[in-house]
Amino acid sequence: MTSRLQRRLGRSIALHLFLTPLALIWLFPLWMMVVFSTMPDNGIFSPGIELLPHDGFIDNFNNLQRDTNFVGAILISVSVAVTYTILSVLLTSMAGWALARYEFHGKGAVVAIIFGTITLPYAVVLIPQFIMVARDFALANTWIALIVPPLFNSLGVLFMRQAFSMMPAELFDAARVEGVKEWRIFLFVALPLARPMLAALAIILFLASWNNYLWPLLINSQPGAMTAPVALGTLIGLTKVSWGGIMAGAVMLTVPMLIVFVLLQRHFIAGIAAGAVK
Repeated sequence: MTSRLQRRLGRSIALHLFLTPLALIWLFPLWMMVVFSTMPDNGIFSPGIELLPHDGFIDNFNNLQRDTNFVGAILISVSVAVTYTILSVLLTSMAGWALARYEFHGKGAVVAIIFGTITLPYAVVLIPQFIMVARDFALANTWIALIVPPLFNSLGVLFMRQAFSMMPAELFDAARVEGVKEWRIFLFVALPLARPMLAALAIILFLASWNNYLWPLLINSQPGAMTAPVALGTLIGLTKVSWGGIMAGAVMLTVPMLIVFVLLQRHFIAGIAAGAVK
């Protein structure tokens, strides 16, 4: 028993010795982003390498707020990301439930089409989607244009289909025998069982909406309707780039997401593991 514990301890130490440098390599750019957010523009490109923060974060943030109304852009990003995550999780869950638990004509074709959409680059559908939303529906510079077009997430549908397929069919059959309606089975039986997968999917979708740049850049061009990543992009001009403001804004966009992921990583890992193993 002692030798087995020693071998396990040795493997754990070796694994940590291997992973610690990799973690430092991943964390170093984030730390330098924090350092650069506290420095003036001329200090960022100085010959020497600064590894400790300075005291210029407030000045950089004030310049950022003056040029872009960044606080308002963050509020828009939060509102859009939260609304998108709730609606998309509900929509993809319903689609995944239907594909996992119901038999209907053409089901195989539907699954094949969903698989096929994953292989398509986003740039292929970007221009047709923009023409339809901006010209045909006249929804440019609205929250509807930001939230509705990306709602159906193919990966999320397949993820929830796998999650619901893992659940015992006898459980749902017993509920039907008791006279429970289908929508109540879905809401009060299936969704609570899929809570870890729902948490993982919600984190993925929220991060996708929070970091989305290209579609908001095209569809919402007015200053008052910009999301935070698009607002940061406006600091890159033809003759001047406010690097200090960009770094300060990047810190403000990154730190909350790191905190959310650290707090919810248990649910995220459990959901990914449960959805990947059948």
